[in-house]
Amino acid sequence: MSNAEDRGKKLSPDEIEDQATKSCCSNKAESPQEVADSCCSGNRATHKSETSCCSSDHDSSEDDCCSSKKDQEQTHLHAHTGCGGSSQSEAAIPDVTNWKGARSFRVEGLCCAEEMGILRRVVGPVVGDTEYLAFDVLNGKMIVSPVARDIADEEIIKAVDTTGMKAALFIEQEAADARAKQHRRLGTFTVASGLFWAIALVVQAVLFFSSTNSTDVFSVFQSVPSGPVEVLYMLAIVAGLRLVAPKGWYALKTLRPDMNLLMLVAVAGAIGIGEWFEGATVAFLFSLSLYLESWSVGRARKAVAALMDIVPTVVRLLKPNGSEEDVPANSVKPGATFVVRGGDRFPLDGVVRKGVGSVDQAPITGESVPVMKEAGDDVYAGTINGEGSFEVEATKGADDTMLARIIRMVSEAQARRAAAEQWVEKFARVYTPAVMVLAILLATIPPLLFGAAWMDWFYRALVLLVIACPCALVISTPVSIVAGLTSAARNGVLIKGGVFLELPARLKALAFDKTGTITNGLPTVTDVYPLSGHSVEELLTRAASLEARSSHPLAEAILTRAKEDGVEYQAAENVELLPGRGLSGQRNGKSYWLGSRRFLNEKDFDIGEADAKARELEAEGKTVVAVGTDAHVCGLIALADTVRDTAEELVSQLHKAGVEKLVMLTGDNKATAERVASSVGIDEVRAELLPEDKVAAVEQLSHEYETVAMIGDGVNDAPAMARASFGVAMGAIGSDAAIETADIALMKDDLSRLPWLIHHSKRTLQIIHQNIAFAFIVKGILVVLTAMGFASLWAAILGDVGATLIVVTNALRLLKDKA
Repeated sequence: MSNAEDRGKKLSPDEIEDQATKSCCSNKAESPQEVADSCCSGNRATHKSETSCCSSDHDSSEDDCCSSKKDQEQTHLHAHTGCGGSSQSEAAIPDVTNWKGARSFRVEGLCCAEEMGILRRVVGPVVGDTEYLAFDVLNGKMIVSPVARDIADEEIIKAVDTTGMKAALFIEQEAADARAKQHRRLGTFTVASGLFWAIALVVQAVLFFSSTNSTDVFSVFQSVPSGPVEVLYMLAIVAGLRLVAPKGWYALKTLRPDMNLLMLVAVAGAIGIGEWFEGATVAFLFSLSLYLESWSVGRARKAVAALMDIVPTVVRLLKPNGSEEDVPANSVKPGATFVVRGGDRFPLDGVVRKGVGSVDQAPITGESVPVMKEAGDDVYAGTINGEGSFEVEATKGADDTMLARIIRMVSEAQARRAAAEQWVEKFARVYTPAVMVLAILLATIPPLLFGAAWMDWFYRALVLLVIACPCALVISTPVSIVAGLTSAARNGVLIKGGVFLELPARLKALAFDKTGTITNGLPTVTDVYPLSGHSVEELLTRAASLEARSSHPLAEAILTRAKEDGVEYQAAENVELLPGRGLSGQRNGKSYWLGSRRFLNEKDFDIGEADAKARELEAEGKTVVAVGTDAHVCGLIALADTVRDTAEELVSQLHKAGVEKLVMLTGDNKATAERVASSVGIDEVRAELLPEDKVAAVEQLSHEYETVAMIGDGVNDAPAMARASFGVAMGAIGSDAAIETADIALMKDDLSRLPWLIHHSKRTLQIIHQNIAFAFIVKGILVVLTAMGFASLWAAILGDVGATLIVVTNALRLLKDKA
């Protein structure tokens, strides 16, 4: 076999690790900065040292990015600027990437970016940096990176408590109970506020109509309330702002205005000018908006949980005596055998021991066609048994199944904020103080410069403060991201964070290997060409005997062809591997050899006809294996990897989705690669590449295009995937390494999900932009109405409540994004 073939074959774990090390330490990354940016070890460990990992003593470095240590678990996470050519202005997050083993805290009162900003300012310095914090708004969770400062949990909890929010260690059931309790508490205060408000309004109306002859209902709102009515309105205000006041007080103390302070100022201002009805109405409606926001986020959380919570909690365990017993899934240990009846879901990952039937793997891979399973095949928790029954040996516990890992990674992905999330958060930090300044100017400039009525413009300024509440703006983006990540996972695409959910929408260049992507990845025998008077059967018998104990893909193809043709053979004796050439062995006391055309050319007998035919077959893009004895060539066997039936359509779909350049990077020979590329419409081919050559190719693409993706198996191509804007692993359903390595993992073993992913990414960004635009339009209209004197405090708060519900509902449409 040729060197090109050797380069194109799959590497062993040790070879992979060695190649990754060589790639990282090649002369392409000699500068310290390049090394720090490359993060190109086989497991893509984050490297923060400013010293070159390629220095002479790099083997001894504890934190060397080129180390081959297998216990490194940090996963490289790309920012837009990381590893290749993306715009610096869109950098998503710094390289604080390893959230595995992070500490999680339940935070009561965490509902949107306002609270996130507060927690970053307060808790960030405690843990060492604001970027060591991440937030899961849907679950009210604050996540502290494991690389943060080593500080006690109690200190972090204490820091959170100073903000008016409450924190505790995150325990799933306790967190769910706390959320339910907080929601009920918020509902209780909202109902109390509404009751006091309604009673006060009724009492005010009764007193008004009993003391006047007026029949104008609207005159009630303009009347001066009596002392008892003011008390009732005050009770409505206190109940409505009970949970807001601590946060507002903290914002005032720290001189960092937020929406809670805006509400307090607006209500206090209304009381100050005698607008008790308006003040109480704002307090009640703001409390109602918080309750509805809590309800809508709860709906989003339940929708996400419902999509992912598909694994049975009970396992039908098969006992040694043949009896069956239903037991909790989390009590079953690997090695136990369980039964899955027709129509049931598999409760655990395992290997089929008995049974044959089709299994719907859509919950994990997103594929619509059931897959046949028989003894020896892997099955996964959450997938559905179509018919018949299976006996399955559990291979993983309930907390370590493929689906459980996917669910955890979707949750962890929220720690990696998308650029849109960061923009909204930064905007909110500037927006709220700016609105307060604008409100002050609105209250003072017209009266001072134009002699307008002070009370009128002061009221308009209060309305502006209420309008400024940015709830709709800040809640829409995280809900959209979580819904997008969850929908992708349900469609067989595991995305490691919001930043990688955005990137496919801007994908311009795509690099990928040939084998297993455009082709099926399994070579097949295409031609059997006997020579020297031998028959096809004789040639296959000798080749199969020599390859009988080999696991090489070419050997498996020859053995498959022999089996299909009914050729009987026995393993040859004294088989010896000849590196770079082939192998030799003995059969029935006679010596035979099998190898590449290079090996054929080294023979000292006449190979004229064989050499000519071999060249002809190679020109057709086929791999040629020669079989012979010490005296002559017995014949040639040609093999080729067949192109996937869907490859041409896939290439067309990728171009239509906006990918400008499709580049095939392969270790195979040039003729084979170009034949495959031309048959499906690929733009460019780079053949006979070593792993480090693929890295260089991706680097070049990154200079030419803003966003570049590299698709690989998650291990062999790790250095090249690290250099791309984001890496995509194929066929991750059976590979832990692929899931850990890639930024995006396609659970199914083909690229059919990639065009869907690009469209899904674009749709997610479209919905985020729709929500942001809608929130701004609503705010803008209300601001104009306020300046014209047409808006009121209660109308402003109703507008914000409505906008919040609309953007959350719009974001949840992503959950229905089907492939």
